[in-house]
Amino acid sequence: MKQIIQDLKNGETILEEVPVPKVKSGHVLIKTTKSLVSLGTERMLVEFGKANFIQKARQQPDKVKMVLDKVKTDGLKPTMDAVFNKLNQPLPLGYCNVGEVVAVGRGVTEFKVGDRVASNGNHVEYVNVPKNLVAKIPGNVTDEEAAFTVIGSIGLQGIRLLNPTFGETMVVVGLGLIGLVTAELLLANGCNVIGFDFDPEKVKIAKAKGIIAINPAEGTDQVKFVESYTEGIGADGVIITASNKSNEIISQSANMCRKRGRVILVGVIGLDISRADFYEKEISFQVSCSYGPGRYDEEYEQKGNDYPIGYVRWTEKRNFEAILTAISKGTLDVKPLITERIPLKEYQKIYGDMKNSRSIASILEYDSTEEATSTVTIAQKSFEGKKGVIGIIGAGNFTSSTILPNLKKINADVKYIASSGGLSSTIMAKRHNIANSTSDYKEILEDNDVDLVLITTQHNMHASMVLESLKASKSVFVEKPLALTNSELEDIIAEYNTQNVNVSVGFNRRFAPLAKKMKKLLGNDKTPINIVATMNAGFIPADVWVHDMEVGGGRIIGEACHYIDLCTYFAGSKITAVCMNAMGANPEENTDNASILLRYENGTNAVINYFANGSKAYSKERVEIYSQERTLIMDNWRKLKAFGFKGGRNTSSKQDKGHYNQFNELIEQQQKGGNPIISFDEIVNTTRASFAAIESLKQGKWIEIK
Repeated sequence: MKQIIQDLKNGETILEEVPVPKVKSGHVLIKTTKSLVSLGTERMLVEFGKANFIQKARQQPDKVKMVLDKVKTDGLKPTMDAVFNKLNQPLPLGYCNVGEVVAVGRGVTEFKVGDRVASNGNHVEYVNVPKNLVAKIPGNVTDEEAAFTVIGSIGLQGIRLLNPTFGETMVVVGLGLIGLVTAELLLANGCNVIGFDFDPEKVKIAKAKGIIAINPAEGTDQVKFVESYTEGIGADGVIITASNKSNEIISQSANMCRKRGRVILVGVIGLDISRADFYEKEISFQVSCSYGPGRYDEEYEQKGNDYPIGYVRWTEKRNFEAILTAISKGTLDVKPLITERIPLKEYQKIYGDMKNSRSIASILEYDSTEEATSTVTIAQKSFEGKKGVIGIIGAGNFTSSTILPNLKKINADVKYIASSGGLSSTIMAKRHNIANSTSDYKEILEDNDVDLVLITTQHNMHASMVLESLKASKSVFVEKPLALTNSELEDIIAEYNTQNVNVSVGFNRRFAPLAKKMKKLLGNDKTPINIVATMNAGFIPADVWVHDMEVGGGRIIGEACHYIDLCTYFAGSKITAVCMNAMGANPEENTDNASILLRYENGTNAVINYFANGSKAYSKERVEIYSQERTLIMDNWRKLKAFGFKGGRNTSSKQDKGHYNQFNELIEQQQKGGNPIISFDEIVNTTRASFAAIESLKQGKWIEIK
């Protein structure tokens, strides 16, 4: 299938060939018939993509500060690698999609195959959308008209925040697509509506709809006009739908309001607000967030949990439905707004020169007769007779920034890369010359050429995908953690014992050059040692998926496990018991500020301090080992100091090569056969220890590891 994307690095707008996504649980798969180009929003994205590096930085000063902070802690090269990796990720364009449902995911009962629906899907021939962002189209509403659903909902949410009453005078600043729809909906609410825009054509359309439309370029003072129209009272409210960096708009909006008037911002403008403008009249100001309640709420959008209508009358989905009803009843007439209808393959007629476009609403038309396929061939390659052929499941940021660059260094043979949507895997396949991009990871498991499956998905998918890979007689490398629950772990152990394959987990710290140096200095005499390991992990917002115990498992299971494995590597022994204490009077199981105490069979003690409340200016990782009147101190995988070692010298490392060394050994093992790079017993022991840490926190006591 074909999809329009914006390349943020070189500024090109591309029609990319990508696999058709598989319908996900709680989603519907839609075959697109029409989509609406939102010229205002999409023009900003396209122009941002075309800007040079310095111009991009100037447009995002907050991101520049984040980059500078990262340079201080991680160094220049890793930071620039991260920045360019981010720019290498394409941006799907579009959010006004109409089509026919061709598949429904598990848990979806309100839609069926064949339904005509509107959604916030991208400009793509097939799109997978969560059910709460999809609405059925009434029979008398055409696909073209329904394409205005999302745009209309953005305006409608601004109106709901404005809370207009019958007979009030409202001003709409900016009569673009959203502004025109907003003005018409305000008319339908019984308001007197004044609109301002510098485009004569938009002013003409607004006047035809009964809006008092003014072009300030003709010499009209906007504030004085409103004062005159309202006989000196001022407007009851202003909705700003314009896109302009000037601070003048917010000042004018306040000045044209009556005392205790309301100003709602829907567009993007300069916000250097004068206190006096708002203070003297006690004017209220609010920014409207997209389509309505539920926007950016993971529980509502992705998990499909609706808000009770008695408490939240108008959600995103209910706003979608309200707009479609208004179109159906003729209250909202969007047909005059359509400027052009363009076939998808001729998309450059719209995107080629958006900066100078005078169009109001452009409709993209889809009429693909191509067979829908879940796999796209990127590079013709032969894998016959080769050993160690890889299939990668997961194409997120970690795969892009870490997995693929390290695989490239060792010339690994990668036949597939899979992602649920198909776009990210396609971009990575092209960038790294991978043979196939797929949206169906089961094709990897069914291919006899593939010996090794790399799993880099979100944590809740790890165990089930490892289990499926083992049942397909594939060796597995899975990013930590191996599993999120004991029952998942037991299922993996049972299947592993029936197969002659290897399971490896991405515990890369033990493969870092300085970790190997420390192990060599300690020797192999099994003498007990004391370990103090600190991860200055840094703050991650509470709404990020890693904190969700069902999806990410929390940061102890999901990330502190790295240091549980590292301590085991240094100890050369198995963990027998775990105790964890977390910060706070009433710590929760998904804590990210805790100290973990490990007891080993050989008498070793290890303390892991996993903290998220430290300064970014301090080293992210530090390990201290005390043994036989000797001390090793490793600082952030860059420096190693040895005290009391005969002939010991301080050592420095330019780069942490843990991932590289781990993959190198993994591929060699796959090609030659033989023992796994980390024993399965150690992997199981580390995984159980991370589970035990959480259990210890709940019970307030040591937990034995069986």
